[in-house]
Amino acid sequence: MLQVMPPIRAWLDSIGSPYGGPGHMIDPLAHAHMNLVGGVVLLAMGVTFYLLPIFAQKKIYSVKLVGHTFWWVSIGVYSFYIIQMVFGIWEGLLLHSNPQDIPSVHRFYGPIMAISGTIMAIGFCTYLANVILTIATSSNDEIAPLQN
Repeated sequence: MLQVMPPIRAWLDSIGSPYGGPGHMIDPLAHAHMNLVGGVVLLAMGVTFYLLPIFAQKKIYSVKLVGHTFWWVSIGVYSFYIIQMVFGIWEGLLLHSNPQDIPSVHRFYGPIMAISGTIMAIGFCTYLANVILTIATSSNDEIAPLQN
């Protein structure tokens, strides 16, 4: 909501949003990841964990992995968002005051983003493993058929 307010939009445009420069970290990267991964992907994962037992007629392989999936992805998404916002604002302010200092700040960006991305990837892998194991394992704990 804030990024469309005229003074904020003008500042974002002045630092390169959405095409390059520090502005692209805020809009579209932070914005898109929060919406797509934080909203849509987590929703799809939740729907999968709800519907998979119904369609497969099996219990979820591990409810504990469901919790891990949620927390790893959520922490990864929020850390990604915060990192994008902090570096976008920080480097955007430097662009207008001391552009020569941007490389000294930006050198920390890659390693920090790699940590955030790895956290998200762990969540995606736990999700995928849980879905595959639910489908692949034969279980004596099959759920009762749907009643009409």
